[in-house]
Amino acid sequence: MSDLGGVEAELRAAVRGEVDFSVTARALNTMDASNYRRVPLGVLAPRDADDVAAALAVCRARGVPVVARGAGTSIAGQATGTGLVLDFTRHMNRIVSLDAESRTAVVQPGVICDDLRGAAAAHGLTFGPDPSTHNRCTLGGMIGNNSCGSHSVAWGTTADNVASLSVVSGAGARLALAQGWQGAPDGLRALLEPESELLRTGFPELPRRISGYALDATLPERGVDLARSFCGSEGTLGVLTEAVVRLVESPRARALAVLGYADESAAAEAAAGLLPHGPLTVEGMAADLVRGSAGLPKGGAWLFVETGGASEGQARARAQAIARAVSGDTVDSVVVTDPAGQRALWRVREDASGTATRMPDGSEAWPGWEDCAVPPARLGAYLRDFRGLLAEHGLRGTPYGHFGDGCIHVRIDFDLLSEVGVRRFRRFSEELAQLVVAHGGSLSGEHGDGQARAELLPKMYGADLVRLFERVKGVWDPADLLNPGMLVRPAPLDTNLRFAPLPRKPVDVAFGYPHDGGDFSAAVRRCVGVAKCRTASAGAGGGVMCPSFRVTGEEEHSTRGRARLLHEMLAGEVVTDGWRSEEVRDALDLCLSCKGCRSDCPVGVDMATYKAEFLHHHYEGRRRPAAHYAMGWLPLWLRLVSRTRMAGVANALARVAVLAASAKRLGGIAPEREIPRLAGETFRRWFRGRDVSRASGGPAVVLWPDTFTDHLSPAVGRAAVRVLEDAGLRVVVPPGDVCCGLTYVSTGQLDRARAVMRRTLERMGPLLDSGAPLVVLEPSCAAALKTDLVELSGDDERARELAGRVRTFAQALEELAPEWSPPRIGRPVVGQTHCHQHAVLGDAAERRLREKAGLEGGLSGGCCGLAGNFGFEAGHYEVSAACAEEQLLPAVRGAVPEPEGGPVVLADGFSCRTQLEQLGEGARGRHLAEVLAEGLGKGSAESSGEL
Repeated sequence: MSDLGGVEAELRAAVRGEVDFSVTARALNTMDASNYRRVPLGVLAPRDADDVAAALAVCRARGVPVVARGAGTSIAGQATGTGLVLDFTRHMNRIVSLDAESRTAVVQPGVICDDLRGAAAAHGLTFGPDPSTHNRCTLGGMIGNNSCGSHSVAWGTTADNVASLSVVSGAGARLALAQGWQGAPDGLRALLEPESELLRTGFPELPRRISGYALDATLPERGVDLARSFCGSEGTLGVLTEAVVRLVESPRARALAVLGYADESAAAEAAAGLLPHGPLTVEGMAADLVRGSAGLPKGGAWLFVETGGASEGQARARAQAIARAVSGDTVDSVVVTDPAGQRALWRVREDASGTATRMPDGSEAWPGWEDCAVPPARLGAYLRDFRGLLAEHGLRGTPYGHFGDGCIHVRIDFDLLSEVGVRRFRRFSEELAQLVVAHGGSLSGEHGDGQARAELLPKMYGADLVRLFERVKGVWDPADLLNPGMLVRPAPLDTNLRFAPLPRKPVDVAFGYPHDGGDFSAAVRRCVGVAKCRTASAGAGGGVMCPSFRVTGEEEHSTRGRARLLHEMLAGEVVTDGWRSEEVRDALDLCLSCKGCRSDCPVGVDMATYKAEFLHHHYEGRRRPAAHYAMGWLPLWLRLVSRTRMAGVANALARVAVLAASAKRLGGIAPEREIPRLAGETFRRWFRGRDVSRASGGPAVVLWPDTFTDHLSPAVGRAAVRVLEDAGLRVVVPPGDVCCGLTYVSTGQLDRARAVMRRTLERMGPLLDSGAPLVVLEPSCAAALKTDLVELSGDDERARELAGRVRTFAQALEELAPEWSPPRIGRPVVGQTHCHQHAVLGDAAERRLREKAGLEGGLSGGCCGLAGNFGFEAGHYEVSAACAEEQLLPAVRGAVPEPEGGPVVLADGFSCRTQLEQLGEGARGRHLAEVLAEGLGKGSAESSGEL
């Protein structure tokens, strides 16, 4: 590059969009979803095509490379670069128009695929291509990579669905690409027309040929389709500013036939034979990618075959006909017409891109040979040869993907951390390229070549055609400004690996990271960039991840963005302050520690744990924010109030506005928040003084007196005792003070948390010896006991034993009193499943208990936004309230006030109930135990009394 001193200033003067050369912006854009890493100079979020043209002019004059970026989910490295990154997701993300009559839409490059599909659905239309990242990938990225998705057997690739494109070439020309030579850059026609014979013979014929430039689309017999030819050029020829795309009719109803086969080879052999039936999809995956039964039919591998129709009956009949036609070859099959059931099965397939990054034994697997494609009829033979090549190199991988199009995705357990492993990666890559070509295939069948495969294109196309690719690049981009090192004159496939700058020895950490060999670097490496956290909604099935991104729309507040910053902190090149980094601290500040990523992220990133780890080191030996002392030490303060019998005084002082404001200011509490009222009588004091003659003599259960139930919501504890005893169980409460350490963990005070946990384990010793299960009413405390306790306690077997005893209220009733029948409430329910319950504990037992009690309906997903200390901390109120507004508050509106026979507002977590109390316009959330206790009739007033 030339002198870069004035680049930032020149860009700021030339464009209206945001120019960001900060450490955070650069760190967030070092990687995409590939194995590669490049540190950019800065980031620009252009507002329009004028900004794009102006930025290219500055960069051309300064010799600064430019890479266009959408959601950053590219798997071959083409969304990384060392110069200026153009981020189209912030401003150039509009659907300009949609014409249902002509079935076209005009879109900007930052439009999310699902946003277009949603807009088209109102007219009975859809956009055909739908990669597994369809709820976060952008149209610009799809056009750049010529993406496909599961429905390509019916609707083709992105190139098949593009009518015209507006681009700015590397030379600065604004071009309108459609059919015909008009709009082509100067010199392109003169270059390509004499090469027509090479274009006719040099490209393999198969549905998923994505590698290289699609120059054969400029042949006269193919309509000289410049727009089609541009698709798949990976931002190396020009920068897209607008596209006219075609829409297709969406079937009114769909059915899914899942066909079980003995093994992967049998499924692959069968796939091509299904195409004459006209399916919408033919997707394949093997059993080693499935965690649990997942509702699939019997078999060692499956084909997902979707059919459409004008009615559910028609779609079902087509799916059943396909299942019957192949019944002699299948082990089992199932046809699903219920939309929720179809979504659940599709989630199994779509999550494979993340699930495949971990082998069944937990070892890491990586992309790099993610999406080769062969003619569908050769898929079975290719897969057998592919498996053989893996074995020769001592590698493992789990193929899955678009079997109907002959396109296979796979993550392989390459060792990309050692020189020996990288050399094996190169040798395998070279031999696999030869194997793909021998089967008449394409090195890329969906995700593009990028750096991962471009070096090997001569094996597929030969030297003459690759030289022509280079000359075409020169016509479009003579200064090699756009995405250099991709597609033509590529960087070697074994350079710029993302792992190279990471420490080779584990760093000293507090948590155990048992699923990552105790290595924090390995835990951070879990994030491979599939960006499921970058979605606009929590999704079907009560998902949670990632609430702060959905509120802010900023990459740094996504799970992936935070993982990127932690990666760069460990690398030490961009983020240079290590654990003291303010950039990492600021990104983690809006993490709610909801633990949603622990379950919703396909690779199991656990940002709540990483945040606690970071805060532990960041503030080590330093003064902490006031909120860490006020709310992190909450159990200590509440016990002090209880022992001095000062709850009434504290409540009275909190009602004095001036005193409350001062207390909040000193404690780092948001001024908008009300201080919760303390109970006049704690749960444990009530339990010690109650009439024991009413106690049951049945099997014992230990009821955990968590801080929130004990001091703030004792009515929940009283209700739980009432119900558990009605079910014939004998309730025991631990003697002395016990605590799960949650508040210390969430504020990163891990030394203190460990001390609290050790004391708790000592006091729980006799009860552990009794073998009784531990019933925990507060989901966040149950999750802490199940996970944090174990991961902070080292080799202490008592921690594992205690964690294994943890049961939720519903789980305890289901396991220990299976014959007990709850009172029949017979009312609908609204509310939200606690985020920690969703992420760590599961809510199947709760749903079954609600059903038995006649509590009808489901609870929403997402996060309430209060999330323990998060929503109380100063500076978090707006984000906290916005999180609540996403799902919780809309779910309870209309349930206030609660009429007789009207909906019951369920909220098992203290945070959820508090958020409803303070933001819910009068909605009163109750724990399931309170609702059931009230339904028992006698004692209901006691179990649901005033605090």
